[in-house]
This record gives sequence, C-alpha cells and structure tokens, in this order.
Amino acid sequence: MRHTLSVLVENKFGVLARVAGMFSGRGFNIDSLNVAPTHDASLSRITVVLRGDEAQLDLCIKQLRKLVNVVEVLDFKEGQAVSRELVLVKVRADAKTRSEVVQIADIFRAKIVNLSHEDLIIELTGDDDKVSALLGLLEPFGILELARTGRLALKR
Repeated sequence: MRHTLSVLVENKFGVLARVAGMFSGRGFNIDSLNVAPTHDASLSRITVVLRGDEAQLDLCIKQLRKLVNVVEVLDFKEGQAVSRELVLVKVRADAKTRSEVVQIADIFRAKIVNLSHEDLIIELTGDDDKVSALLGLLEPFGILELARTGRLALKR
C-alpha cells in the first residue's frame, strides 16, 4: 500500500540522511522523496511516498518521531491532503507532429517551456493520475527525457 508522509524537520546538516536511513533500515522502498525549506527558514518539509503495510508504517512513524531533529510527522490518509507533482518532459515533435503534441498539452493545461526543431519541453503540475495520463498520451511521440519532482502534499 502507498503512503504519503510529511515530516517537518529542523533545517540542519545530516537530518535528511538520518530520516532516509531510518526508512531503509525498516525495509521501505521510497517511491519519491522531496525536501525543501518552509516559510520558516529554520524548518524543512520532507514529503515521502513509500510502500508498506500498516504495522510497518506505524513502527516507522514512531521511530521518526524519536529522531532528535524531527518536529512533526503526519501520515496523510486518502483525501486528507492536497498533493501535486511537477513534471518536465522532453518530447520528440517534428513539423508533422508538433501541433498534435501542443494540442495534448493544452488539454492538460500544461505549458510549453522550450521549443526546438526536433522536440519541445512540456511542464505540467497535477496529481499522479493527471501526470500519468499525459505521459501515456505523449509516449507514442517519443519521450526523450523526463524529470519529476515527486509528490508534494499539505494537509487540508
């Protein structure tokens, strides 16, 4: 089962390594990991998407709360948070296919952020389903490169 955790930590050296090490020590495979400072420069938010059963997750949360620099740990259940992901995707788009690729991007309210003769780069922000749907439609054109931020989430 997939879980989204939000871990508020002190913005200090080595905190991320300790948090990530705790996950690997418990046998969790991290699907995505996102870290950034908050509005308070002394704190950072780590958003982690991982897979595991409820018993392992409960133990993991308890272990996280014991770490010295951890301020708060939230486990977002379905519907408890607003979550988004940013994706940049470079797609093959020659003169014949360019209009169709741009049309697909427009349907998803994505932005074209770079354009060349052979390809274009599309930026999209949305939930997992929206990102996956766009990538599925762009695949036949040829995805040349892909960069994803991983999930970001805040409690409703």
